[in-house]
Amino acid sequence: MLRDITIGQYFPGNSVVHRMDPRFKIVMTLLFIVMLFLGEHLYSLGYGLVYCLIALLLSRIPVKMIWKSVRPLLPILLITAALDMFFLDDGTVYFHWHFLKITSDGVNTAGLMAVRIIVLLVGSSLLTYTTSPIALTDAIERLLAPLKRLHVPVHAFAMMMTIALRFIPTLIEEADKIMKAQMARGADFESGNLLKRAKAMIPLLVPLFVSAFRRAGDLAMAMEARCYHGGEGRTRLRVLRYTQSDLWALLATVGTLLATIFAGMWLK
Repeated sequence: MLRDITIGQYFPGNSVVHRMDPRFKIVMTLLFIVMLFLGEHLYSLGYGLVYCLIALLLSRIPVKMIWKSVRPLLPILLITAALDMFFLDDGTVYFHWHFLKITSDGVNTAGLMAVRIIVLLVGSSLLTYTTSPIALTDAIERLLAPLKRLHVPVHAFAMMMTIALRFIPTLIEEADKIMKAQMARGADFESGNLLKRAKAMIPLLVPLFVSAFRRAGDLAMAMEARCYHGGEGRTRLRVLRYTQSDLWALLATVGTLLATIFAGMWLK
């Protein structure tokens, strides 16, 4: 069900990854994404896979939660991998039947794409799993602080991003409640072809959008009632301070990125 989607949720904990400076975690996540897209072979992509597994073990996030975030994307991954596998003609031919052909390049591309997307989703999800929304807002604002000289509303931008991430689980829960209520009244979201299923989702989307706008209005009124005026004169309960372990973690991320680049150059 929709309730199983865990994207954007925060899981409190006291692991090494939870205690890290959120600014370093954001920078390391960006370097991790670059690392995955620079890996042009399964061998070079292995560095990113090992890095992700180590971060997952250190974060102590249950594997069941990680599986919940990956499972909704499996049908899309399978379809995309099948298209790459059957419609790439280069390399050694493994199977050929009429217009369908499986080649070595198709298998390698499909495997590389599937592994890259899964590892990317798991690794990037650790940022929200191990960082509270308040800490994430402060970190984004501090990282984008130089843009204030160009009159960019950094605080408002960071607040919007954090609220958007925070409300993903809320909207998913609301959609699940609306779907169950309509199914109890005879609505059918599972039978029929793809077009009929898409039409059946329209009665779900309308009340969901109405609920989303209502929640946005309530949140704006609550923030105004608490005299919220953006970043003007705002103080922070927890001041961000990095430690030596944060620096070592950043150096390890940079070293893994360089290893991925050199492995890709060596395998060409």
